[in-house]
Amino acid sequence: MAQTRDLSRRNLLHTVTGTALGMAAAGHARAETQDPPASGRKTSTGAANGEHLGEPYELAGRRIVFTNWYYVRPGSYGYYDAAGRNVRTDGSAGPLEVHLQGFDSPSGIRLAARPGQRTGPILQPQHPWENQGISLGTLIQDGGLFRAWGSGYYESADGIAWKRPELGLVEYHGSRRNNLLPGPTGTVFKDPSAPAAERYKGVYLQDARPASWEAYRSRRPGDWQCLALDADPGRIHAVHGAVSPDGIHWQTLPEPIVVEHSDTQIVACYDQRLRKYVMYTRNYPLGPRTRKIPYDGFRDQWAVGPRSIGRSETDDFRNFPVSEVILEPTPEMPPTDMLYTNCRTTVPGGPDHHLMFPAIWHRSDDTTSIGLLSSHNGKLWNYVPGSPVFETAEYGQWDGGCIFTHPNLVELPDGRWVLPYTGYNFPHKYPRGQLRYGWGYAAWPKGRLVGLEAPERGEFATVAFLPPGRKMRINALTRRAGRILVEVVGYHDGKPLPGRTFADAAPIIGDQHWTPVSWKGQEDLGHNSGTAIFLRFRMDKARIFGLEFA
Repeated sequence: MAQTRDLSRRNLLHTVTGTALGMAAAGHARAETQDPPASGRKTSTGAANGEHLGEPYELAGRRIVFTNWYYVRPGSYGYYDAAGRNVRTDGSAGPLEVHLQGFDSPSGIRLAARPGQRTGPILQPQHPWENQGISLGTLIQDGGLFRAWGSGYYESADGIAWKRPELGLVEYHGSRRNNLLPGPTGTVFKDPSAPAAERYKGVYLQDARPASWEAYRSRRPGDWQCLALDADPGRIHAVHGAVSPDGIHWQTLPEPIVVEHSDTQIVACYDQRLRKYVMYTRNYPLGPRTRKIPYDGFRDQWAVGPRSIGRSETDDFRNFPVSEVILEPTPEMPPTDMLYTNCRTTVPGGPDHHLMFPAIWHRSDDTTSIGLLSSHNGKLWNYVPGSPVFETAEYGQWDGGCIFTHPNLVELPDGRWVLPYTGYNFPHKYPRGQLRYGWGYAAWPKGRLVGLEAPERGEFATVAFLPPGRKMRINALTRRAGRILVEVVGYHDGKPLPGRTFADAAPIIGDQHWTPVSWKGQEDLGHNSGTAIFLRFRMDKARIFGLEFA
């Protein structure tokens, strides 16, 4: 027995998403008369940190880059009869003559990372302190200047031609005419929330001195990792911090910012969305040691977990809690693989698009490769299809031994996205008497790191967001027989904006690098200022690498 009734759009959305439950109950057929869902909006009554969750989103930058499904609308589905009515069942009716239909549901698309192109060495050794090579710790784009910290301090106007400023801070062989910085800086970040005197911050590894350890322990009782003391009896492993007004003149903090056993690359940043400092460390997925056997200080008793990646966050840069493991080698990896360094960074122009390029150490043959993970919040991470994206060069090359990437991914004036790395002539654990190293780039021409692609025909819609500009540019590539069409949709009613429909859209064809999107010659998105929109895409044999608003 069939029944029909009118539903409000709110009830209708509930009906469509709940259809699977109705069908699972199996039974009497009932048809729901309806139009397609209005906007398929994702709303939530839940909140985190006092904030409401769901659409519309607000971008932290001016770009959307599809490194995961966060900005792709999942859409809604329902089962419909020949008359276009949404059908569900009661009792024991069936089987039914219905078909599955989606609304703003993605189809025919996938994500795929591209391998980086090898460039380097970027600099050749010129001075005695560079005899063994030039390594890098951090690269940032600071206004109109590219700045790098590593074996020394370096500056560049274009990220290609680099200078060694004479800082006059460190005496080397009787002269201060060099680019050397006093003390370790580790990895560096610029803190937009800090006073001018602490605008730049650095984190690095160094054993805690007895006096600083005692001060730390009395101020933060029990707030340390036992492994920091157990790993090498007599040593106190710790992460330290430094602050600077200009990135050149540094003041080290008197106490560790956290006492834990981390080792190798530590990366910190200020997360503008969380309004917190976040630090990524090396960690180990270790369980508690039995209390039935007294610990005798033998170092190898704890070394049973694979090297992994930890995360810690805080309101106070001087006080980080001990990090927690957030990434470990996956079950698909060989048991000899380890996540050696994390290289956390962001998409150029998209500070809320979190990326990680960990160096994966393959102990079975002492080689390394560079993976790629993405996250929408810096906490939940997933490997991007196509990872790893960079491999150690062939034997005999300057970087044919092992490679380790460093923050940050930056965009050069020629449109390339580049990630710095240090390459070594020998494998990681090879006898190091003749070790040499250099600084290179893993490069992605035109910023084409990850593509949202439709090998044949595909379609999807974005989540709703507040456009940070009235015009949109696209970074895309199609085959000769392919194209992309874009439609602008109002968030509240789910209807295409006047003059911004698929029928009005100028097809996007060929190689388009940040090309304006238009509708019958109009580049304006057509929305009222301050209102939210979402975008629908139809793709045919095409790839989209990013959207940019201006």
